Amino acid sequence: MKENTIAAAIREGKTALGIELGSTRIKAVLVDEEHNPIASGSHDWENRYVDGIWTYSIPDIWEGVQDSYRKMAEDVKMRYGETLTTIGAICFSAMMHGYMAFDKEGDILVPFRTWRNTMTEEASEKLTRLFSYHIPQRWSIAHLYQAILNKEEHVSRIDYLITLEGYVHWKLTGKRVLGIGDCAGMFPVDSSTKDFYERMTVQFDELIASEGLPWKLRDILPTVLTAGEAAGTLTGEGAALLDVSGNLKPGIPLCPPEGDAGTGMTATNSVARRTGNVSAGTSVFAMVVLEKELSRVYPEIDLVTTPAGDSVAMVHCNNCTSDLNAWVSLFEEFAGAMGMKTDKNSLFSALYQKALEGDKDCGGLLSYGYLSGEHITHFEEGRPLFVRTPESRFNLANFMRVHLYTALGALKTGMDILFEEDVRLDVLLGHGGLFKTKGVGQRIMAAAMGVPVSVMETAGEGGAWGAALLASYMIWKQDGEALDHYLAEKVFKAEAGTRMEPDPEDEIGFAAFMERYRTGLSIERAAVDSLNC
Repeated sequence: MKENTIAAAIREGKTALGIELGSTRIKAVLVDEEHNPIASGSHDWENRYVDGIWTYSIPDIWEGVQDSYRKMAEDVKMRYGETLTTIGAICFSAMMHGYMAFDKEGDILVPFRTWRNTMTEEASEKLTRLFSYHIPQRWSIAHLYQAILNKEEHVSRIDYLITLEGYVHWKLTGKRVLGIGDCAGMFPVDSSTKDFYERMTVQFDELIASEGLPWKLRDILPTVLTAGEAAGTLTGEGAALLDVSGNLKPGIPLCPPEGDAGTGMTATNSVARRTGNVSAGTSVFAMVVLEKELSRVYPEIDLVTTPAGDSVAMVHCNNCTSDLNAWVSLFEEFAGAMGMKTDKNSLFSALYQKALEGDKDCGGLLSYGYLSGEHITHFEEGRPLFVRTPESRFNLANFMRVHLYTALGALKTGMDILFEEDVRLDVLLGHGGLFKTKGVGQRIMAAAMGVPVSVMETAGEGGAWGAALLASYMIWKQDGEALDHYLAEKVFKAEAGTRMEPDPEDEIGFAAFMERYRTGLSIERAAVDSLNC
């Protein structure tokens, strides 16, 4: 669109806005009717470790939301000369899971407990046995039950339990609702009914009956909504809270707020069955849309849904590129000591490309990038580790290749469970820092998973753009049009991306590395047990 056309669309509210609260950045993206980003704004923030809890304060949340919106509105003014007063629709997204409990007055009862907190092991294990359904430690229901087990005083005063984006949505609209994708990160969701599992809610109420609490689980959970459903409108108070300048008018429709996994699926066009997406950066997770339910419970696999409510298997690993990045920083430090100025992006590119010159099996080298624990391979703590034998072919190419391989070792372990369950994938959509150097991370991922991997230019727009797409779907879809059809035909039709098939020799080499990786886990265990300083 030309600038004058975009300016007219802004005046007429023919736009959609997505705001996502990520772990280190809050980003706002405004899109036009062709789903192109036309303005954006962002705000950096960090979680705090307070009294043993990873948290963000309520003032932190609103300062960040308001700042990202303000910068986006300023971008609109600078680019198009328009003061933003209305928007076609808005969607909020945020880090999934966690625990935000409020009383009847709308005040938070305990500091926000984010997904990063791993204090709910007892509750997680007991609920998994009770439901015969894997309940990860970061899920809201695990936090709630652990608080009950711990006899925390605030539990009896809970009036509403919600996740981060659901909280923001509630304060702006007055609606206690949440998108089904993040509802599935609060409590198990039944994809056939598009609601919380009724059997399990009854089981939970029976489990805690002796506590004499004044609420039933359904009383304090949000209403489950799927993509495209109306989720309320911006109130006068909400408009003033979001836009402190007072320019934004109330009455703007909001779509169901969704978790970052749901907006990531949307932003990569991976909401249809037999598709999946993998986000590879500091951590790595893969989301695979299932054709059928898994045959049994796997503690390594989380079950969530797409924003439309289809079942998704999620393999989430704590470690991916952090140790690899540390090695690149070491090479940067060496270059500096030699009096050479290096650009970090160029250094990454050169070292990643060098990895492709290495032996397919990394020449017998082995490493583990476990900066933290890794539940997929059953480690409560991590120790970054590099190991070789006297016969290993130790050179720079193999060194870089093994660190790229091991970044995907835990993910491969989890994905193999799905492949053994006869889960089929037509394509994986890749996004994140691992794919920044063109063709390298993509090639390694294809070899590791044995499926084609596509990388789209638009994937770099991130979850805020995915949230904007969900907002646009609500207001611009045709009657009865499914989300996967809308994305495929109206958003991504001209965006094929770069597709890479797995190289058979790379696959054989990665398989040989994985044999070494699995056998060598005893070395990692010895490091965890022995190195405590």
